[in-house]
Amino acid sequence: MSEEFRLRRSLHFVPGANEKMLNKALGSAADSLILDLEDAVATDLKDDARATIAGWLADVDFGHQERIVRFNPLDTPWGEADLDALMQSPPDALLMPKVSTLAEIETIDRILGKYESERGHPERGVQLMLVATETPTGVLNLPTFTQCPRVTMLTWGGEDLSAAIGAPRNRLPNGEYLDVFRFCRVQTLLTAKAGGAEALDAVYVDIRNLDALAEESQHAAWMGFTGKLTIHPDQIPVVNAVFTPSDEEVEEAVALLEAFEAAQAEGRMAFRFRGQMVDAPHLRRAENTVARGRLARSELGGS
Repeated sequence: MSEEFRLRRSLHFVPGANEKMLNKALGSAADSLILDLEDAVATDLKDDARATIAGWLADVDFGHQERIVRFNPLDTPWGEADLDALMQSPPDALLMPKVSTLAEIETIDRILGKYESERGHPERGVQLMLVATETPTGVLNLPTFTQCPRVTMLTWGGEDLSAAIGAPRNRLPNGEYLDVFRFCRVQTLLTAKAGGAEALDAVYVDIRNLDALAEESQHAAWMGFTGKLTIHPDQIPVVNAVFTPSDEEVEEAVALLEAFEAAQAEGRMAFRFRGQMVDAPHLRRAENTVARGRLARSELGGS
């Protein structure tokens, strides 16, 4: 299966200083684990957390789970040491926080490339995932971020941006995002799609409200996001269920692909299918649905 169809329905944050939570996450149904060295780790535990995560990357079998590490920014006392340690036994991807400019991304790209060359790792084998909306400058520069070929995933967040712009909240009382944060969400989605990257929706911070999480996840899936970040184990199955095509959706997509094959044999690319006119965009959506649905069932048992 191509990287395009790697399952990233749920990307679960795990505090890097908490080995108990790391062990628990390994047994979860999360498609990707985000081992966090930044916000989830107190300053006096940064060095220990770095050593723990580097050891896990070297020694632990993560099975099907993608290994992503959120490192500390380079303008902190820990950023350079994080990259040095993590690139001994590299993860699948690094999550870059507090992004403001393309130049910052390119600096990380060069540092990773240097380590890959010196240590015999595959060129650009480590992907970059960006939290693209944590600073006002980052929001304005976001359309440039996928110009770096190492960037394969974009996500967004409203908590850091709220603090940066002095907003006391990012949602209305009914749970909907305020306009500036809705803009960031859409900007992230469209930038990712235009740049060939994967768009992943932000965390839902009310960990007790699983019904609202399911509703927000469904809206994200309808928009075109392919997964969502999670911060509590109870959120993982909810998010997985939403971003896994149902049996009925897969069956309809298979039938549509068969109908396309028959239509193309007759020289037609647009035709009527179950009461609707369909053409090339419907073909691409059907192919994606079948690929994602089959991958979920074959590798993860549909969890």
